[in-house]
Amino acid sequence: MKRKLLLTMATTAALAGLAQPVFAQPETKGEMMTAPGKAAFSETTKVAATVMKIDAASRTVTLKGPKGRVFDLAVGDEVRNFDQIKVGDKVVAEYKQALTLELKKGGNGITERTEREAGDRTAAGAKPGAAAGRQVTVVANVVAVDMKKQHVTLQGPKGKVNLNVQDPDQLKNIKKGDQVQAVYTEAVAIAVEPATK
Repeated sequence: MKRKLLLTMATTAALAGLAQPVFAQPETKGEMMTAPGKAAFSETTKVAATVMKIDAASRTVTLKGPKGRVFDLAVGDEVRNFDQIKVGDKVVAEYKQALTLELKKGGNGITERTEREAGDRTAAGAKPGAAAGRQVTVVANVVAVDMKKQHVTLQGPKGKVNLNVQDPDQLKNIKKGDQVQAVYTEAVAIAVEPATK
C-alpha cells in the first residue's frame, strides 16, 4: 500500500512540476497574514488542459492548454480508471502550499522535526484523479537576536539558520530562549472532469 501511495505521489508531483510550462498560464492566488508573534503565507496555483485525443494502447492522452499549445502526456499504470477519460474532458491540477510561523515564548528547549504524508486516488469506475500532501513541522530554539541586522538565529534539530525579521515590532517580541514553530504544508490534486456540454 505504501509503495502505491508513493507511486501516486511521485506521479502527481511530476505532473505538478510540469504544470507551469506544459499547461501554461496557471492561475495563482496568494495571501499573507501577520499578527504579534505569528506570520502565515499561503498560495494556490491551478492549471487546466482539455483532452483532445486518447491512445489507449500506449496510455497517452493529447492535451490542449489554454493558449492552444498541444502536447502528449503518458499516463502510468498507477493511474486508475484510464478508460474513463473521454475526448473533451478537462485535466485540472491544483497545487497549494502554506507556511505558518509562531513564536513560543520561553519554550521548553526541545527541538523537533516531524513530517506527515498522505495520498489517495479516485475509486474504481470514477474519472481518474489523485491527491497527495505533505506537512513538515519544525520547532527551533532562538539562540541569538541581532537587532541591528534584523535577524534571529534559530537552532533546530538539523542545524542553525538565520531568519530575517523585517518587521521591527515582531523582532522586539523575540528573545533568546524562545522557540519558533514552523509548519510547512503542500498538497497537489489532479482530477479529470467531464466535458461541459
